Amino acid sequence: MDIPWWRDAVVYEIYVRSFADASGDGVGDLAGVRERIPYLKRLGVDAVWLTPFYPSPMADGGYDVADHRGVDPLFGTLEDFDALVAEAHGHGLKVLVDVVPNHSSSGHPWFQAALRGEGRDRYIFRDTINNWQSTFSGPAWTQVPDGQWYLHLFAPEQPDFNWRNPEVHQEFLDVLRFWLDKGVDGFRIDVAMGLYKAEGLPDVGDQSFKSVSPVWGQPEVHGVYRAWREVLDAYPGERMAVGEVWTDSAEDLALYVRPDELHQSFNFAWLQAPWSPTAFRKVIDDTLSSVPYATWVLSNHDVVRHRTRYGTADPGTGLARARAALLTMLALPGSAYLYQGEELGLPEVVDLPDEARQDPVFFQSEGKLPGRDGCRVPLPWSAESPSYGFSPPGVRPWLPQPAAFAELTAEKQEGDADSTLEFYRRALACRRDLAGAIPYTLEWLDSPEGALFFTRGPLICAINCGMETVRLPDHDGLLLSSGPVQSGLLPPDTAVWLRRES
Repeated sequence: MDIPWWRDAVVYEIYVRSFADASGDGVGDLAGVRERIPYLKRLGVDAVWLTPFYPSPMADGGYDVADHRGVDPLFGTLEDFDALVAEAHGHGLKVLVDVVPNHSSSGHPWFQAALRGEGRDRYIFRDTINNWQSTFSGPAWTQVPDGQWYLHLFAPEQPDFNWRNPEVHQEFLDVLRFWLDKGVDGFRIDVAMGLYKAEGLPDVGDQSFKSVSPVWGQPEVHGVYRAWREVLDAYPGERMAVGEVWTDSAEDLALYVRPDELHQSFNFAWLQAPWSPTAFRKVIDDTLSSVPYATWVLSNHDVVRHRTRYGTADPGTGLARARAALLTMLALPGSAYLYQGEELGLPEVVDLPDEARQDPVFFQSEGKLPGRDGCRVPLPWSAESPSYGFSPPGVRPWLPQPAAFAELTAEKQEGDADSTLEFYRRALACRRDLAGAIPYTLEWLDSPEGALFFTRGPLICAINCGMETVRLPDHDGLLLSSGPVQSGLLPPDTAVWLRRES
């Protein structure tokens, strides 16, 4: 059978503001991404996912969209976008773009009209409010001068659309076609489970999470994705969509990837799992038993980088675990999503000064929550001061980079066999070489305490999450390791790929 390109793809998320600055204003842009396409090709990924680059007041880093069919001047022009797509396709890379259907910017023409009393039903306005809270802290309602309130599950500058209005449906069908006509290969759907709210907007009770909440996961949302699937299927080239879906269980997640809905949905249970073989195995079993095509992700622009999440007082432990987790993830059936900078071993930047922070989470929580700026600090490319090659010489980036980045630049890691960058390149190349030989199935092997061993045809993956060295399973040769391995023993915080002949 024909295997769609996205089933086993490695997709690299680009947070455009923080990837590469070609214009010299301290902010990443589309031209900067285009210049780095050869780097991404050499890294070994199959596709790139671009976070929003649309016109926006930037109240939430571009996820407050004022025009879903344009490019913000901060990031370039539509011509720059076309050139980027052409460059990526010329190097054999697919391009996914973010679509943000749950809400718009308060600067969107529709919302500005709503404030004047025109077309207010495109958003959720009420005379009285319920007890819903913003994901970013504080009430989810803001009052306008005439006394009504509007709903915003995120920042006040991000009013939620009313998906019970057919105009909203049609608008987003047209938006999809606009970008598909420009050659994009797929979409990442922001807040994919949030479009519909329960009829009557009842108060949130004591329910613990989203699938039992009146706020998230309403059944009507599946009709949206069935309509979107029809649009995607009408275009050549296996165009696809992956949803940002937070659910209680893998069974809930599976509802979004039925054959006539989304192609994929992010598997956040893998990202959230603690450093534990028991936790890892449960996520893997639940995922592979529930969804037809699995996805795996360790970091993104909304969470603390996994090197830091896995870390202890010793930062080297966090890096060793991050490399081991990466090798394990790449051995699993399905596609893998990488977040920019993880191939450099970047940690979370935890000591940003308050005056530098820009995330609305920080401001809405009155500083009680640090927000997400720490995983969005611009990448270090070279030794050039003051931005480590992110911007042209002499230009400071929009978020300050720590001095520790000097040892983690792509330039410094280039050609160093022990570097995280070269490890990622080897792992992705080996995965590609194995692709035609390993089945889309997994079998567990007997594993020592603290470890997890599994096989996919000729590939054995072994990870040691414990405190003691363990013996490797029987094998016919070492393919790749995340750290030093000697005498048939697997040290703690290390993973290996092994070859077996039968």
